[in-house]
Amino acid sequence: MVTIKDVAAAAGVVPSTVSYVLSGSRKVSEPTRIAVRAAIDELGYHPNAGARSLRSTRTNVIALALPLASPGYLPVGGRFMYGLSRAAGELGYDLLVLTVRGDDAGTLGLERTARSRLADVALVMGVEMRDPRISAMDALGFPVVVLGRPDDEDSAPWADLDWEEAAVASLRLLRETGHRNLCFLSTVEEDIASGRSYSVRGLRGAERAATELGVAVRTLPSTKDPAELHRRLDALFEGDDAPTALAVQHPAAVPGILRHLAKRGIDVPGDVSLVAIGSFPEDLGGLDVTRIELPVERMSSAVTRLAVAAASGEPTDSSQRHELIPPEITSGGTVAPPA
Repeated sequence: MVTIKDVAAAAGVVPSTVSYVLSGSRKVSEPTRIAVRAAIDELGYHPNAGARSLRSTRTNVIALALPLASPGYLPVGGRFMYGLSRAAGELGYDLLVLTVRGDDAGTLGLERTARSRLADVALVMGVEMRDPRISAMDALGFPVVVLGRPDDEDSAPWADLDWEEAAVASLRLLRETGHRNLCFLSTVEEDIASGRSYSVRGLRGAERAATELGVAVRTLPSTKDPAELHRRLDALFEGDDAPTALAVQHPAAVPGILRHLAKRGIDVPGDVSLVAIGSFPEDLGGLDVTRIELPVERMSSAVTRLAVAAASGEPTDSSQRHELIPPEITSGGTVAPPA
């Protein structure tokens, strides 16, 4: 049986483009439309009547795919659920929260929601660089938007903090303060291994900063286990080549890091400067930390607008499908020139 994926492959487009050609819900260039129609005729594709009916009735509901498999993601997910719910309500939409079951990465839940017409559009969080949920929705011709920045930036509309530039800006600040021995403490190992976009792009930023600043930047993965993190910090600060500055993309660990360094007799910022990347106010427990805060409200508003546009089938050009939010550094008491 010929599927929409087969047509997309033959035409050299993504499955959602085939859906747009069939439904007329979005503007598609004439050459692309001709290529898709030719592939449909050549392969003898007949759209499924049930799939066509998915868009026949509007629900004014956004299905939020929220990953809960990683306990460390819960505080982030809770903050964004609130921000997204409020942003959706302001645009006349409700939020349907879907959580992961088993090892399906949330794909099966989204597929059930799309097929049963419970929502108009899917909104994906906790995005991997090559996220299977995006392609699953494309295969159904169901609109999907992304809170994050996938590797294929044209695969879906998305909004995100510029994590790569956040890492660069943090390390640049430390270098401009006089530090040459820098360390980038990344997100937890599980997020790096699964290819979470913020983790990958943060590490890319550290690599880019080393090149642009002309200094070595050591990278150290963080961990959910505080005792193990302390062991890694101890190993890092032993010897004569200890870093004088840390950029930390695991902001929830910052209070514990500061306490542990203090126990070792390492003063912040007297001995070591520190910048937290992607923090919430509660992450830092009221501490006066130099930081780049996670712009939850702006990210929530941006991706919700994209979701509503996708649900309504509004034609958009590429510049309107993406919002990359630049990082802003808030000065605190944890950065000073090296001793």
